[in-house]
Amino acid sequence: MSGVLAAVAGGLAGAGAARLALDAVHALGVGDRTAVNLLRAAAEGLRALAMRLGPPLLRGRPSTAGTRARLEASGLAGGLGPAEWAGVKLSAAALAFAFAAAGAASLPGRLQFVALAAAPLAGLAAPDFWLARLTARRLREGEAELAPMLDLLEVAVRAGAAPAAALGAVGARFRGPLAAEWRAAATAIALGTAHDEALGAMARRLPAPPIRAFADCMLRTRRRGLPLAEVLAGLAAGARHDERIRIREQAARAGPKIQLVVAFVLVPAMMLFVAAALIAELTAPGVALTY
Repeated sequence: MSGVLAAVAGGLAGAGAARLALDAVHALGVGDRTAVNLLRAAAEGLRALAMRLGPPLLRGRPSTAGTRARLEASGLAGGLGPAEWAGVKLSAAALAFAFAAAGAASLPGRLQFVALAAAPLAGLAAPDFWLARLTARRLREGEAELAPMLDLLEVAVRAGAAPAAALGAVGARFRGPLAAEWRAAATAIALGTAHDEALGAMARRLPAPPIRAFADCMLRTRRRGLPLAEVLAGLAAGARHDERIRIREQAARAGPKIQLVVAFVLVPAMMLFVAAALIAELTAPGVALTY
C-alpha cells in the first residue's frame, strides 16, 4: 500500500513539475514539441549530473558508512547505496530549486532571493528527513512484534526445534520487518553463513535496542551452552514491559495534545458561533442600542 501511495505521490509531483516547466517554456514562445524535447533533455541532464556527482562527493568521506547504516535500517539498502543516495539528494535539491524558480516571480521583494537560496537546502534535507521517519516507523513495527514472536520461538525451542529452523518457522507466521529479518537470517544460516554473521546483519538492519539484545542473547547462549528457552522467556517478558511503557507514554502525550485542540480549535469555534448570534441580533431590524 505504501508503495502505491508513493507511486501516486511521485506521479502527481512529476505532473506538477512538468506543468510548471511547460508553462515557463511556453511563456518564452516555444512550441509544444520543442518544449517536450527541451524538458526531456533537461531531465536526462539532471539525472546524469546527479549520478556523476554522487560518487565523487562520497569518495573518501567517513560518513559513507553512516549513510549505508541508515539505508540498511530503513530497509532501502537493497536498491540504494551511499552514492545513489547522494544522487537522490542532489536531484531533490535541483527539483526544489526549479519549483522555487518557477514561483519566485510571484513573491515580493527580497523574498525571491530567500526562496531561491532556501529551496536547494530544503531539497537536500528532505530525503534525510523522510529516511529518518521511515526508519523510525520500521523500528517501531519491529519492536511491536518482538514479544509475540519471542513467545512462539520459545515454544518451538522447547519442542526441540533447532534455533535457526525455529527462527524461519516463526518468521513465516508474521509479516512485519522483524519477521522478514528472521526469515533472512534463517535462510542465510541454512546456506552456510555463520550464526554470528547472520545475527549481526539482522541487528544492523534493525538497530533497535531490544532486537540487538535478542541477537546478543542468541549468540551468548550458543557460545556458552545456556538454556535458550529460559533466556527467550526473559526477553519476551522484558519486551512486553517495554511495550507497556511505550503505550503509557503515548497515552500521557495524548492529553496535552487534546487540550491544545480544545483550547485553540474548539473554544474559538464556539466563540465564533456566539459572536455570529450576537451580531445577528444586534443588526436585526428594529434593534437599537441605548446608552
